[in-house]
Amino acid sequence: MNRLDAVAIGELLIDFTPAGVSEQGLPRYEQNPGGAPANVMAGLTKLGKRTAFIGKVGEDAFGRFLTGELEKHGVDTGGMVFTGEAGTTLAFVSLDASGDRSFSFYRNPGADMLLQESEIDWERIGAAALFHFGSVSMTHEPSASATLRAAAYARREGKLVSFDPNLRPLLWPDLDRAKRLILEGLTYSDVLKLSEEELHFLTGERDLEAGTRQLQEQYGTPLIFVTLGPDGSFYRQGERTGRVPGFAVKAVDTTGAGDAFFSGALFRLMESGKRPEALTEEELGEVCRSGNAAGALTTTRKGAIPALPSREELDQLIRGN
Repeated sequence: MNRLDAVAIGELLIDFTPAGVSEQGLPRYEQNPGGAPANVMAGLTKLGKRTAFIGKVGEDAFGRFLTGELEKHGVDTGGMVFTGEAGTTLAFVSLDASGDRSFSFYRNPGADMLLQESEIDWERIGAAALFHFGSVSMTHEPSASATLRAAAYARREGKLVSFDPNLRPLLWPDLDRAKRLILEGLTYSDVLKLSEEELHFLTGERDLEAGTRQLQEQYGTPLIFVTLGPDGSFYRQGERTGRVPGFAVKAVDTTGAGDAFFSGALFRLMESGKRPEALTEEELGEVCRSGNAAGALTTTRKGAIPALPSREELDQLIRGN
């Protein structure tokens, strides 16, 4: 197995995004590849990293489409599993006037929920420098146990472990279970990305300083990001905290913006060659600026994976500000 820069485990699904109306005045939807862990791997690949994805899709047209899209964008799909037991998960995205989105999911069950521990490609995890996961694959068994076992294995093997809870309340049958499993995921994590809403869900705090301090003291996560939408991002590394402003762009679709932020930030972290706890204040600013730029660029186009920026686009936006 060739060396990989990063591997992710989790959900891969179809995002049906609004695409205007038909001649009859009916809404049209565009079929886009989605799923947060897959988006992050595609983002890293577009920035020049070697990545792979581990997950389960249906033996259907959607599953074949998704596999082809990841391969088209350079993501290794050798760790993907196909099943006839359930269809590929579908998400219909609704956008408001500012491009902010809400979701309707068709996943009862979805193929991604059926990934078993015995189906995990351990060789690919072993070949990667970074392991990435989220919480959508933890909403139901058997994928919940499979995801956490993979994260624990990556931690034992000394991989850099990144975690994006990406809380989707509609997908969880029980939000107490969601909180418990997300907090368990934190015990394996070196780098954590949260939204302000997720920070409040996990800690009860709306103050970024207090909430991130609570998580870092309880779980020892070396580096925590909180994304702030168009306002940029906040970071905590030990006692060091900071805010890095965002980039002014005309947003048309925020789908995948958080995933793009994480791919941009992880890219810059990996380029530094340092563990997150060793980054200087200047380097932390560069990591956040890279994430902010990737997130901003993604909002200027529709969809998630198709909208992710190239290295050239990322550098150009950062240099121009």
